[in-house]
Amino acid sequence: MPDTSPTTYAELHADAVATLSRWTATGPAAAGNRDRTLSLLAAGPVAMSRAHRPGHVTASALVLDPDGGRVLLCLHRKIGRWMQLGGHCEPGDRSLAAAALREATEESGIAGLTLDPTPIDVDIHEVACQGGSRHYDVRYAAFAPAGAIEQVSDESEALGWFPPDRLPEPLAHATAQLVAPALARLRPAPPRHAP
Repeated sequence: MPDTSPTTYAELHADAVATLSRWTATGPAAAGNRDRTLSLLAAGPVAMSRAHRPGHVTASALVLDPDGGRVLLCLHRKIGRWMQLGGHCEPGDRSLAAAALREATEESGIAGLTLDPTPIDVDIHEVACQGGSRHYDVRYAAFAPAGAIEQVSDESEALGWFPPDRLPEPLAHATAQLVAPALARLRPAPPRHAP
């Protein structure tokens, strides 16, 4: 059984509250999900643990190649759908960004991934954890180094690189909506001119 003592996830919980409190959502649905996630986090550090039956915060990342011409997705072994890489937070994770990077590295087998530290989305969905729960998934953009070669983990049936406008089917809920904000992290913001 996962450790749910109040101190186990205290640092990660504090980071999650701070990250989501200052985050400017990428759209109305993400804003609503951010607010619902902050409400869940009011339960305290236990909301970071998969043992929290009402729901728990998870972290994931959409991995792109260096020029944004391809995204890496996994065919998830349990749900049988293509999706971004990610999963449950662990007691050793010090931030949501660190959890997302750890999960993406473990599930892709790619060393040297870099992660944009600002979330690109928050999604809430039903899962089978603990006999039925919800994931409050905070999502990031990650970037693979040039020439990266992926390796399938125990959690995936397959890994594949796909053009952003031709994602595979069946696709997990809300995976496609990550592409545009992830690609936006590759491009510098247009310069602002004084009025």
